[in-house]
Amino acid sequence: MKPTIALTALLTVASLGTPAVSRGQQAPAGNTLDKGAMDALNKMGAYLRTLKSFQVQSTTSTDDVLDDGQKVSSDGTVDLLVQRPNRMRVEIESDAQHRMFFYDGKVFSIFAMRMNYYATVPAPGTLSDLVEELDKKYDIEVPLVDLFYWDGDKQSVSTIKSAVDVGPGQVLGTTCEHYAFRQDGLDWQIWVQAGDFPLPRKLVLTTTDNEARPTHTSVMTWNLAPSFNDAAFTFDPPGDAHKINLTNIKP
Repeated sequence: MKPTIALTALLTVASLGTPAVSRGQQAPAGNTLDKGAMDALNKMGAYLRTLKSFQVQSTTSTDDVLDDGQKVSSDGTVDLLVQRPNRMRVEIESDAQHRMFFYDGKVFSIFAMRMNYYATVPAPGTLSDLVEELDKKYDIEVPLVDLFYWDGDKQSVSTIKSAVDVGPGQVLGTTCEHYAFRQDGLDWQIWVQAGDFPLPRKLVLTTTDNEARPTHTSVMTWNLAPSFNDAAFTFDPPGDAHKINLTNIKP
């Protein structure tokens, strides 16, 4: 499962709303957009766009659906280091793969560590352009990066059918506010840190147009003052690694 959410639509919204739903209450029927839930995403997105460098470490759990409809789960980790506007390093590890992405503002490299294969391609000059190019040209998704581009300018808020403020919650000892959203084919929840640093701390995605309703969960730990140098974003292939071509799915 490759979960996607139309969160870019959420951060510049009209003044829509009804009273928040407290924990233990039933959400209102129909398509209801709670103003507090929408405003919280607006505030979170605005704050995330102010961050110049950061590190996010995430523990993940993902359901895959077998041909007979049975769900199987796999756990993993993601370690993302970013220096805006044009530096990134990502390490992704799970039972199925161990990969690293490197981006230094000029070149993007992907390294499959277990297979000892790598590929390198010229890259655009900004991280936002790189993320879009990797998705469209190579069908490569950079984990968590969508978090930092929720600007409300790319899609209509009409994709969101329901928004609910569930109430307070805890994620790894951090006090958060828990929100739930619904759109066609997807239910998703987000826990946003309370206070002056509205960081997303947990994300749960549930695919609703599949009878098995597979779920992807990500629990995030943040470092807003990471230590690094330029070498952190440059790939130096091992001497025995094999270089391959990255296939453009839209030549």
